[in-house]
Amino acid sequence: MTDGETTVPRAAPLTRHGPWRRRYRQVVSLIDLAVIAATCAVALALHTAGFGPGRVSIWLGGGVLAAWWIALQGLGSVDEHVLADGTREYQRVVRASITTFALTCTALVFAEATVPRVFLILVFVGGTPALLAGRKAVRSWVVRRREHGALSTSVLVIGGTAAARSIVDHLIRHRSAGLHVTGVWVPDRPSRADDTLSSADGEVPVLDESHDLDHALRTSGASAVIVTDTEHLGHQGLKELAWELHERDVDLMVSPHVIDVATTRVTLQSVGTMSLLHLEEPKFEEAQRWEKAVFDRLFALAAVVALSPVLLATALAVRLGSRGPILYRSERVGLHGEPFQMLKFRSMVDNADDLRDGLASDADGLLFKMREDPRVTRVGKALRRFSLDELPQLFNVLRGDMSIVGPRPPLPAEVEQYDEHAGRRLLVKQGITGLWQVSGRSNLSWEDTLRLDIDYVENWSLLRDLQIIWRTVRAVLRGDGAY
Repeated sequence: MTDGETTVPRAAPLTRHGPWRRRYRQVVSLIDLAVIAATCAVALALHTAGFGPGRVSIWLGGGVLAAWWIALQGLGSVDEHVLADGTREYQRVVRASITTFALTCTALVFAEATVPRVFLILVFVGGTPALLAGRKAVRSWVVRRREHGALSTSVLVIGGTAAARSIVDHLIRHRSAGLHVTGVWVPDRPSRADDTLSSADGEVPVLDESHDLDHALRTSGASAVIVTDTEHLGHQGLKELAWELHERDVDLMVSPHVIDVATTRVTLQSVGTMSLLHLEEPKFEEAQRWEKAVFDRLFALAAVVALSPVLLATALAVRLGSRGPILYRSERVGLHGEPFQMLKFRSMVDNADDLRDGLASDADGLLFKMREDPRVTRVGKALRRFSLDELPQLFNVLRGDMSIVGPRPPLPAEVEQYDEHAGRRLLVKQGITGLWQVSGRSNLSWEDTLRLDIDYVENWSLLRDLQIIWRTVRAVLRGDGAY
């Protein structure tokens, strides 16, 4: 050490596999083993009871159990990077199940043994959904803990403060990912007084060039690093950082600033030794294809038939609850700015629109929302609690004005204030439900509602529609954010 220089003690070894991660993998593995054992036992009992021809050796059941469990381990279904986040965990469980089934059948054929088809079908047809259900149950518990700040990984962000703020806000909105920013380091930022970055979770320290990597890791207590701007590291800086973090057993992630873009639109392309992310064009045009139109109408028709008793009971309740028409017609703006009459069960007094001018909205931006709206009737409160007032919009879907899933139908007065970005909401049909419905409903700000709607427009897929419908059922039953 030369005169005038200071040194920072080397950070204590950090482990990317925290104690909770090890326990979590162990719990998942044990649950898998228990599920497979129970499935094999039930299938063996049913087969023995006469549900299949011939006899099945208990050794076959044990072999299937061992092979299946090993396949789950070997194909990465308990890898820390896929557990409790995204769909890759479920995909690997299904892949392991199919692989085990195929290998078991192949081994029996080569051994010239009788293939107990009924037993194997019972095992894999029953066991695969059971494995997925077990993973889902454990994941739900983890997500609930993460919402309260537990079972999360502390993260150091390396890059500019503007990019770091974007990362911090995004991770706060997606706490279920289990990443919590505890520090920001800008390696080439001139020395200045202590600085912080404000967030919904408090103040995050921002370190400058007077600090090194060891100090930044120690100050933040991070076991993972996210790099947002590689130019702050200098030439070859990212490669050197990867080696340094490897020595400390700290995870390294690089953010390409691709937010609210579905992974199905992102592919990795190699140009020599350089990796590029290729983003496919927005998917809004695919939302106008015949598949979605057919799905919407068939789903709406089935829903009208299945819910006809509910529709009749709700109409009767509205009629007896207050004076006025059963249905409320509201002019809304649909696909490409075309107006249409949206139907709802009336949940307010008959002259509700005339009384709006004297009321103050609880919301920001363009939306009008009141948590305790005096115009809502007693019956209307119950209808809104479970979104029963929205059911007549099924007829809008049958008529072709709306879709089952899509952005929130806006009022003409709102559309008049749209800028070009907000106007993209009108590139697809408006929906009875959407990402806004399953992400907070009336609790959302205008900015969050717009962000979710644009996300849907850019990343549409029929599978995503099905996922949103499923999440809508859960959100409606809970009644979260409805008023």
